[in-house]
Amino acid sequence: MGESRASVVVADDHPVYRGAIAGIVEAHPELELVGEADTGRKALELIAGVRPDVAVVDVRMPDLDGIGVLRAVVRDGLATRVMLLSAEVDGATAHDAVAAGAAGYVSKQSGAADIGKAIMAVARGGTVLAPEIQSGLAAEIRARAETSPRLLSDRELEVLKMTADGHSAPEIGRALFLSAATVKTHLQRIYEKLGVTDRASAVAEGMRRGLLE
Repeated sequence: MGESRASVVVADDHPVYRGAIAGIVEAHPELELVGEADTGRKALELIAGVRPDVAVVDVRMPDLDGIGVLRAVVRDGLATRVMLLSAEVDGATAHDAVAAGAAGYVSKQSGAADIGKAIMAVARGGTVLAPEIQSGLAAEIRARAETSPRLLSDRELEVLKMTADGHSAPEIGRALFLSAATVKTHLQRIYEKLGVTDRASAVAEGMRRGLLE
């Protein structure tokens, strides 16, 4: 941030809580409160107008929720970093927020000092997840991983692994009792699913995605 103060917008439909967050911002000499909003759409208009460094936004708000505001900010290419506040520790919502690009997700139950530190960290370019949210987020990630469809079929995974070991299409075919043409068909489907065009890129992408050990 250097010597300049980081500009902050606060959006919450509860005036008392919004005032409390505004007070936290104003108590930090490194931060500058540049606006407040009581609905999601007003928050988005304010962010687009003043282009603050940070927007502290309640997850639950009238007409457009906090994640909706976040997605619009990202969609419009605004540089504002969005920190979401939530009254509930909800792993699914935290997952959606992080996936959408939230720079922070903090419980409203956090103390004033912790919220102030979180805003400061986000203003400096960091990402903040409240400790009470982290366990729920981790559980949600595990649950979604278990229920998500597999990218490659068992046969395609076999072909990819043998390709990674350096085997040619005829060699893979002999090992799996398939024709070379069938192996090549599997390889082409693997390329399409992984978004690549050759064997080396398929192996590299497979490793990146954790498909290969």
